[in-house]
Amino acid sequence: MSGRGVHAVVVAYHAAEQLDRALGGIAGHVPVTVVDNSASVEVAAVSRRHGAAYVETGANLGFAGGVNAALALLEDNRADVLLVNPDAVVTPSAIAELESFLRRPENARVAAVAPRLIGADGSDQRVLWPYPSPMRMCAEAVGLGRLPARRRFAVGAVLLLARDAVDDVGRFDERFFLYAEETDWQRRASRRSWSSAVCMQAIADHEGAGTSRDARRREALFHAGQETYIRKWHGAVGWWCYRAAAFAGAAGRMLVLTGRRRREATRRALIYLEGPRRCAARGGD
Repeated sequence: MSGRGVHAVVVAYHAAEQLDRALGGIAGHVPVTVVDNSASVEVAAVSRRHGAAYVETGANLGFAGGVNAALALLEDNRADVLLVNPDAVVTPSAIAELESFLRRPENARVAAVAPRLIGADGSDQRVLWPYPSPMRMCAEAVGLGRLPARRRFAVGAVLLLARDAVDDVGRFDERFFLYAEETDWQRRASRRSWSSAVCMQAIADHEGAGTSRDARRREALFHAGQETYIRKWHGAVGWWCYRAAAFAGAAGRMLVLTGRRRREATRRALIYLEGPRRCAARGGD
């Protein structure tokens, strides 16, 4: 592996079995720091068995807080930072491809590069997404959510951050507890003329559902992250436009869909009717 090398960071919250699989792919090949937001004896044991540095935060800081705890320890380390979710498995060869991608002269302003992600069913998962905005949510509400976007971010299941970009952009915004923190960081990077990309030669497995086995809880947390992002970048008026469009789109689907998809639309409409952050704060039920 050329360049300055890679240091992997895994933010864990329980789920020791998933963590064991994630570390099995990278430990011994690159240095790894595990940040444990759960003070789990099992997570600590798995981390030490794989030779990873182990950091117990003493509280659930969320993903952004966990990443920042690792970045504080790595402040004088010049390696690029590889974020790996516990529900993802990435091989040393894929890491080498990501690092090589960053080192190409034409990618000198790439802040974040992700591999292709393969789901548990063997299908490709979407990696690049347009930045959320009130206008895009309005388009999604009327069925135009796939309109092309000039600027896009890479999802954070496996994400290599260039050290120069980390130094330039700074740490993650800890107002984001879970979801949208990598979106926000890449948006900040884009304002400083950095970009995001996918390296098609690198492939990682992504099981998903690593944040919680409760689908309703995950959904509430996801939309709470969206609310935090929209409020930050588009203000209160932008949030109300976004929220109204999200509710209207979900309510419309409630009227025309059936079965499972109708139930999903109903749940989303109720989340936006109440307010995602409020819903997440009470557990997402």
